[in-house]
Amino acid sequence: MNTTSNRMQPIVALRAIRRLLADPEQTHEVFTVIRALSGPALQNAYMRFADTEVGRDVLAQDIDLLDTLNDRDMLGALPPSTLGRRYLQFVTSEDLSADGLVEASDIGMGDDLEGGIARFAMRQRDMHDLWHTLTAYGRDTLGELCLLAFTYAQTRNRGIGFICLMGANKLAKEYGNGVFRVAWNAYQDGKRAAWLPAQDWEALLRLPIAEVRETLNIGEPQDYNTLRAAYAPA
Repeated sequence: MNTTSNRMQPIVALRAIRRLLADPEQTHEVFTVIRALSGPALQNAYMRFADTEVGRDVLAQDIDLLDTLNDRDMLGALPPSTLGRRYLQFVTSEDLSADGLVEASDIGMGDDLEGGIARFAMRQRDMHDLWHTLTAYGRDTLGELCLLAFTYAQTRNRGIGFICLMGANKLAKEYGNGVFRVAWNAYQDGKRAAWLPAQDWEALLRLPIAEVRETLNIGEPQDYNTLRAAYAPA
């Protein structure tokens, strides 16, 4: 991996933030900010991943999670209660594709990763909507904020933490100060959960989602649901 990947790049982050504030539709700038402020987080997570049984298998066999997530025929044939079927329902209802994350991240992430760490970074990226499905945080702005807080607890990536803080400050204008409590609780949920980057998602997709949630210690996001419902249009 290029050694610059472990260094904080605040000027790069600041420029990306300015572009994002000027045009919020430029969502790829979020990846630029995260990358610029992540420091050694990716390297540390990769080393932890490579020391697990799942990590060793993924790296040795070049397993690409994206191949599985793009196999909609296979996912659609799974029982309705499974994680895979619920994931398919989620991405279909939101008009998403796993390739969409690839396109956005490719614009903002650069090309200095290679080998095993590149494989791990791509796998972690491709889990995003799986984590949405498991945690039940929606793709509304509050849900995305909560998933960011959850993800920060899992990855300790300071870039993600910074984006989360920016988002909470912005959403406080819409949801009040309760948004900080909800984000904090999402962070605590992420700390309590099993370490998701090292899970065998190809196998978990075939299991009942309730069983997967119990195994990984992920509960219902009650605070998120309550706050979102309180500010829902009448």
